[in-house]
Amino acid sequence: MQQKLLSADSGERTFIVVMDEGDEAFSQLASFAKENSVTAASVSAIGAFKTATIAFFDYATKSYQNIPVQQQSEVLSLIGDIAQDDEGNASLHMHAVLGFSDGSTKGGHFVEGTVRPTLEIVVRETPANLKRRKRQDLGLALIDLGT
Repeated sequence: MQQKLLSADSGERTFIVVMDEGDEAFSQLASFAKENSVTAASVSAIGAFKTATIAFFDYATKSYQNIPVQQQSEVLSLIGDIAQDDEGNASLHMHAVLGFSDGSTKGGHFVEGTVRPTLEIVVRETPANLKRRKRQDLGLALIDLGT
């Protein structure tokens, strides 16, 4: 994984993060956020995965149902945000649309992806702290604007 600070102005930073073949995208991006003290940011990315896992939130069971993707896919859209969890760690919430050789797509909550050959990520930080709190009634951690 490579990274470069593209701009820094009035407490806002913009980074480009380029992941290499074999990198696991979700964990690497979480590590990047922690190392750079990113506590509030939007994320967008394009590239490709060798394999990935996306998920669908089943409201009835209040749990995610994993959808394994065991083939090469284009990352047509990977968007989301970075906030802070209760322990002060980077908390990523991202969704992906993956495209396949026949033109079909799958999309959902992004869980993990093994990069092949690259993933190009733009992280746009704002000068704020966003907190993500676990909502027991939903079984989800959501951004809490009251903190």
